[in-house]
Amino acid sequence: MVPLISALQQLEQMTMIVADTGDAGLVKKHKPLDCTTNPSLVLAALNSPDSQDLIEQEISAARSASMDAAALCDTLTVSIGANLTTLVPGRVSTEVDARLSFDVDASVRRAHAIVEDYAKRGVSKGRILIKLASTWEGIRAAEVLEREGINCNLTLLFTLEQAKACADAGAFLISPFVGRITDWYKKAEGVSEYAPEEDPGVKSVREIYTYFKEHGIETVVMGASFRHIGQIKALAGCDRLTISPDLLTELADDTSIVDRALLPVDGSKRTPVAISEEDFRWDMNQNAMGTEKLAEGIRKFDADHLMLLNILADRI
Repeated sequence: MVPLISALQQLEQMTMIVADTGDAGLVKKHKPLDCTTNPSLVLAALNSPDSQDLIEQEISAARSASMDAAALCDTLTVSIGANLTTLVPGRVSTEVDARLSFDVDASVRRAHAIVEDYAKRGVSKGRILIKLASTWEGIRAAEVLEREGINCNLTLLFTLEQAKACADAGAFLISPFVGRITDWYKKAEGVSEYAPEEDPGVKSVREIYTYFKEHGIETVVMGASFRHIGQIKALAGCDRLTISPDLLTELADDTSIVDRALLPVDGSKRTPVAISEEDFRWDMNQNAMGTEKLAEGIRKFDADHLMLLNILADRI
């Protein structure tokens, strides 16, 4: 009798799995190739038993150095990321403050500070990805950083126009947000649930993946923000998928067959057409979902960042 393998193991044969968590304990449990952090995930790590020693060390060092909460937040985020690099063989994504999403120069400076802080902890820039929001300014900052050899993960991505601009900038990786796209359409269309093949978030990532492969674009497509494992299975074969711990557990317990949904295409003979700033801004203006979800995502990340600052201020 052929032993059953889990849906997660099947996915790992065709897609690189990334853990959408900054919790060291959960990373140890699921053993992903890469992992990621953002203000929401750092907040969650504050309550993780596996992170307490590291957090207390950083708080103690902050008190000794008379750091304010903002400086502690920066160093703590990198400290958590540096610890994660000891647990995964690949990369750890680390986010630039959402409040800098419309400032190219400030985003680049913050990225340089993140890289420098990692270097002080013995982590090379080849082990990290700088996360930036997929605004026009965030994409331009990524363009500068990529030219310097600092690879970037463009997040809060909801439209093909954003994806095209990221590819033009030479971004290493993009993270289209499946679940948030679907959430918007559910509300707009009054739909309680979509079949995976009709799911707007799934269809968006498939469109981006196909466009990239047909045009020979090397930027990695990493589906993100999943609401259930049906969305994940519908993107089997995508370059990468970043998955929350609860959905990783569900996939590990699932022994149903997972068929490959996305296949690479030879796009060596097609050249992508660059998107101008004017076209980017107009296309985003015409895309209500993309515009609303990008703005909402930036606000949410900033709100979590402010909450994290308040907690750290109390702790020090």
